[in-house]
Amino acid sequence: MDEVAQSVRAALESGDLAAFQGLLDPDVTWGAPDARTPACRNRDQVLAWYRRGRDAGVRGEVSDVAVIGSRLVVTMTVRASDEARRRGGAALRYQVLTVRDGRIVDIVGFDDRSDAVAHADRRNADAGGAGPGSTGR
Repeated sequence: MDEVAQSVRAALESGDLAAFQGLLDPDVTWGAPDARTPACRNRDQVLAWYRRGRDAGVRGEVSDVAVIGSRLVVTMTVRASDEARRRGGAALRYQVLTVRDGRIVDIVGFDDRSDAVAHADRRNADAGGAGPGSTGR
């Protein structure tokens, strides 16, 4: 998981969509927490979302990638998005990435770190994996 975490960090920091593509499962989903129908339901849709943001000037700076069982909690500062503009130029965002067989199979976004960590812990517990206290880099 540490290698995947490092690869995710490098791909997101550089904005290298080809590198990020290699980390995504073909059937990766991305949406709001507990969404029945995620906004993105495959790798092409996820990459298109990132591409649209990048083309609009949105940039993210990764400050941390924590490993929680089979999930990564990515902390980033996002600039030039609508939310960042509303918050004075930068918005702190958190993504929980579920990893299976070395590939990202699900991405969920959060505004609050404690909500992101709780989601990761809950999903790990539901899957019979590591629970609270398993965070690390």
